[in-house]
Amino acid sequence: MKKLKVIVTGSTGMVGEGVLHECLYHPDIEQVLVINRKPCGVTHPKLTEILHQDFTDLSPVTDRLSGYDACYFCAGVSSVGMKEPEYTRITYTLTMAFASTLAQLNPDMSFCYVSGASTDSSEKGKIMWARVKGKTENDLTKLPFRQVYNFRPAFMTPTNGLKNVNSYYKYVSWLVPVLRLILPNSISTLKVVGLAMINVTLKGYEKQVLEVVDIKKVGGGK
Repeated sequence: MKKLKVIVTGSTGMVGEGVLHECLYHPDIEQVLVINRKPCGVTHPKLTEILHQDFTDLSPVTDRLSGYDACYFCAGVSSVGMKEPEYTRITYTLTMAFASTLAQLNPDMSFCYVSGASTDSSEKGKIMWARVKGKTENDLTKLPFRQVYNFRPAFMTPTNGLKNVNSYYKYVSWLVPVLRLILPNSISTLKVVGLAMINVTLKGYEKQVLEVVDIKKVGGGK
């Protein structure tokens, strides 16, 4: 089986760092490219890093973005305190510009986008972030990739030993066993999310939108 060459964004954040970790130690991945605005602080024989500030204009680095099998797009921001135009610019406009460039360079690529639970596919709901995420999901599926998968994780437990753990986790980690019992379809691990992305690239999946139950099914989690 051909080994994969993948691109990961958002590796300076909790989700991207977790996905990157799984990619670096997965036997079916031979090369990982991370694109960040600041160094991720990770070194590994498989890893190459590009520092680039403007994700809406990849023209300065396009000569380094061809020949990849997948992109795991984990970059994103919280909508807390943000107005819709700014959140749309960062969440929708930036993602679409980045993905559109990759689609031109790598039409056989699988593109996995980290969205969120309760995203609004109708784009008409009352919750601002859910509408914007819904539009992003919908328009990504129109791009000429081989496959597009929209991941909708909810609560994710971090991978031991990684550094970019959201600060709130230390206050709520005691709730994890309870959540696993009463809301099993609202919790997963970052390890499972990363493995699910790799597995849909290798084997495909029947749905383009993966809720937590799908992510755990594909990623081998409980």
